[in-house]
Amino acid sequence: MTSAARRVTDRVTAPLAPPTFSAGSVRGLLIAFARLGHDVPSLLNAAGLRKNDLDDPDARISGDRVGAVFGAAQERQPLQNLCLRLAQETPLGAFPLIDYLIATADTVGEGMRRYARYSLLTGAPMHIELREDEKPIRVLVDMECGDPQYSISLAVLHLRREAPGLRAEFVSFKDAVENQAACEEALGCPVREKASWSGFALSPEAWGLPMRRRDPDLQGVLERHAADVLAKIPVGGDVVSELRRALARRVAGGDTRLSTVARDLGTSTRTLQRRLAVAGASYQGVLDQSRCEAAERHLGDGSLSIAEISWLIGYSEPSAFHRAFKRWQGVSPQAFRQRGRPTR
Repeated sequence: MTSAARRVTDRVTAPLAPPTFSAGSVRGLLIAFARLGHDVPSLLNAAGLRKNDLDDPDARISGDRVGAVFGAAQERQPLQNLCLRLAQETPLGAFPLIDYLIATADTVGEGMRRYARYSLLTGAPMHIELREDEKPIRVLVDMECGDPQYSISLAVLHLRREAPGLRAEFVSFKDAVENQAACEEALGCPVREKASWSGFALSPEAWGLPMRRRDPDLQGVLERHAADVLAKIPVGGDVVSELRRALARRVAGGDTRLSTVARDLGTSTRTLQRRLAVAGASYQGVLDQSRCEAAERHLGDGSLSIAEISWLIGYSEPSAFHRAFKRWQGVSPQAFRQRGRPTR
């Protein structure tokens, strides 16, 4: 087994309740394994899985079984840069909802905001953080288990295809890369290994590039569907995901005080804050993201005034909501709403 496969297997077979992957995310991986020439039923059998285990869209697959798929693949057909090779063989649409949410965005930046907002839809225990105030802008990818090299490589490859002219400033991996030159050639940018963070960096110019499939009408349909799907995803061990789900129920007209939400999660405020700190997040940051998402939905719907929306998501004064929204999105609520309206 190569070092890359060991990293994948070691992480997903770590003790203490390994996270799970959705059946859909495993099916997406198996598409890529098949295109690399693997006998998929044999890989499933080696991992103690049956094809029927993946037919239920709500099914969850334990991390150790996903790791066993990787391990069996590398034992039978060892490949360098396995995660990169899988990403190269994963077509757009293998993860339908999240793929097209990103691909139909107006710009790369908006697509990445959706990537962060709806990362749970990938079906993998993953968290995306955007550092839009930095130059270059950084997209940080953190996973509870598994090697993030696959997700990062897939994101960069798809962006290069969907936003003509895009070139990442660099890609950053915490782990070592088996063949750095091959990675750089495939991703079209420098690759930094054994770094302090995993993800990729884009220039402000690349951030603003238009997506070739941008479709305002389809965007609205997909986002409404995504919000419904996200609300039904079972809570796992990721504290940020747990908090986002709790806030989704409360942010529209509810009590979003830290103490109240901590009670919803069956924990104390101190424990919740400590768990968030370990995950590299803060309560206020997750609350702001939840408010931003709720505001975007209401602004796109058009049935409420901006003053009503500001009150609904927890602001006593519209001016405070205006300042916050401009900080989140770089434009005023009025401009955001107008941008979403079809031109006549």
